[in-house]
Amino acid sequence: MTTAPSAGPLRVVIAEDSAILRDGLVALLSRRGHDVVAVGDGDALVKEVGLRATAGELPDVVVADIRMPPSFTDEGMRAASALRAAHPALPVLVFSQYVETRYAAQLLAAGAGGVGYLLKDRVADVRDFVDALTRVAEGQTVLDPEVVTQLMGSASAGDPGLARLTPREREVLGLMAEGRSNGAIAERLYLSYGAVEKNVASIFAKLGLEADAADHRRVLAVLRYLGT
Repeated sequence: MTTAPSAGPLRVVIAEDSAILRDGLVALLSRRGHDVVAVGDGDALVKEVGLRATAGELPDVVVADIRMPPSFTDEGMRAASALRAAHPALPVLVFSQYVETRYAAQLLAAGAGGVGYLLKDRVADVRDFVDALTRVAEGQTVLDPEVVTQLMGSASAGDPGLARLTPREREVLGLMAEGRSNGAIAERLYLSYGAVEKNVASIFAKLGLEADAADHRRVLAVLRYLGT
């Protein structure tokens, strides 16, 4: 799949059962020049993406709710997982009212980038949503801080590499898990950009993540942190 450049329009497929929210997202993204198609359930999402794949035009990013018809349990996530299995590089942004740690871990455990999980009630600024969507389409990992907190739990307690991190390095890694850039981390922690770079390099070293063109060390470090 070819990823659209960050400055250009994105091909977006949205799966959302709330007609008001679905239409709102379509209007919001269409006004910004993106090519948007919206469906109301998981089966329709799989069908739409499948048709686009057959035509050689996979979407640049899929936005999916978790609980959708008919049972309102996990239809959206099952559809997203099936699409990632068929198209491992397909970026997926989960947009839900709930923190479902099991489902978040399933998406993250696949190891590929382009994963996001935002909570509907916590997105206060349209620009934040659009920015997160763009970064997921570019292959980044973007998680709501509450999702990060719940995923962490005690899952990373037995990792010796993580145990060697300083409190500041853990703080930096936590912000990396939220999808923040080095510049944003520097601003958040009142550090210089160079200080953040040094912390990130130290994190990679302590976790044994050597530079490798085949792996995205930032994503791998976050996966370790979240215990996935």
